[in-house]
Amino acid sequence: MADHPVDEKLPALKMATTGLQHVAAMYAGVVAPPLIVGAAIGLSATDLTFLTGACLFTAGLATFLQTLGIWKIGARLPFVNGVTFAGVAPMTAIVASTEDKSDALPIIFGAVIVAGLLGFLAAPVFCKAIRFFPPVVTGSVITLIGISLLPVAFGWAQGPNPAADDFGSATNLGLAGVTLLIVLLLRRFTRGFVKQIAVLLGLVAGTLIAIPFGVTDFGPVADADVVGFPTPFHFGAPQFQLAAILSMCVVMVVSMTESTADMLALGEIVDRPADEKTIAAGLRADTLGSAISPLFNGFMCSAFAQNIGLVAMTRIRSRYVVAAGGGFLVLMGLCPMAASLIAVVPRPVLGGAGVVLFGSVAASGIQTLVRAGLDKDNNVLIVAVSLAVGIIPITAPEFYHAFPETARIVLDSGISTGCVAAVLLNLVFNHLGRSGRDAHDVTHPMEAGEELTGAPKAATAS
Repeated sequence: MADHPVDEKLPALKMATTGLQHVAAMYAGVVAPPLIVGAAIGLSATDLTFLTGACLFTAGLATFLQTLGIWKIGARLPFVNGVTFAGVAPMTAIVASTEDKSDALPIIFGAVIVAGLLGFLAAPVFCKAIRFFPPVVTGSVITLIGISLLPVAFGWAQGPNPAADDFGSATNLGLAGVTLLIVLLLRRFTRGFVKQIAVLLGLVAGTLIAIPFGVTDFGPVADADVVGFPTPFHFGAPQFQLAAILSMCVVMVVSMTESTADMLALGEIVDRPADEKTIAAGLRADTLGSAISPLFNGFMCSAFAQNIGLVAMTRIRSRYVVAAGGGFLVLMGLCPMAASLIAVVPRPVLGGAGVVLFGSVAASGIQTLVRAGLDKDNNVLIVAVSLAVGIIPITAPEFYHAFPETARIVLDSGISTGCVAAVLLNLVFNHLGRSGRDAHDVTHPMEAGEELTGAPKAATAS
């Protein structure tokens, strides 16, 4: 019996190049949190480089846990793990409230360790939420993931620094557009292996085209060391403060919610639907990776939704490809010069490729919604309201400005709020007051009350 495409082992060259595509898609997301937090602390350039390399290294370890797995740990899907951006706001808040800035990272690391261990213990309970994720819910969430990521691509397309004079310039937007065009042309007019690595080729071509415009900076390569190891507890032993631990536990809940939605989305895309067992194993990998990460000076780890778009677009579903990407992350963490090579890719070039990647996620969500029974008015309402709630943080970023900072960690995540809204609405419209339903029914598409035409649905034999 042939292996499922998820378990397929590709030739070495194809494995390496397609794995590198995943690294390119996620690199900016991994390095942004340490750069932001490090700048808030006032780290030196050397320490900032060290912290960034440590986050790359720990992202690789967490990706190994997720893709290859050990025991009951790891979803064993083509699932990339890296530093979660949801933790940036509370981490900078911890920095701001710490008098001696040299204590800030140890306090953050202690909070992440505790939150990771508690999340690991909670994974078997948390995963049971899968029964509340029928296609009408998962389709809404997958669509929201794509929509939520698109502003990231648009931001990249404008440039790396919003305060710079050339932010949003015609040059930057032109480079993004050219990169997008190259990817589209490669996808349209090539076949086989070249077609599958169209994003990587687009990034290389876009970087080369950017050189004459002075946008490509090779300085990071020249200044980087060849070898470096993220020495355990480089910034000091972890410290445990209750307020910091509570804030990171909230982030962990948000991260686990998004990871559950991402696993369901990826399961649909690779034709291996994620069940309770898979989700529990995936959440264990997320949380254990987060608990281990601070030992090597890294932050909380979570699933990277942008890589789901890459899987959807290339249709390369092998988890070993993503494991190869994890290997590159580890190498970059051990070799700062290698890490700097990815940093050479200009942000506008990444933005052009990101439009395709993140748009593919939204398209996958729409495909799932098509199978969710949108001829039923109940399901239409669920999708309409959950999408509206999830888009609030994108279209009105200050909508929740009057809420406490802790609440905003959840509310400012459109994926989390949209997911919660979809689950609750599904319960209200399709479950409450309906008798004769068991746990098995809940995992399948809903049998909504009325067709859009208004004709009542015929009763079915139980």
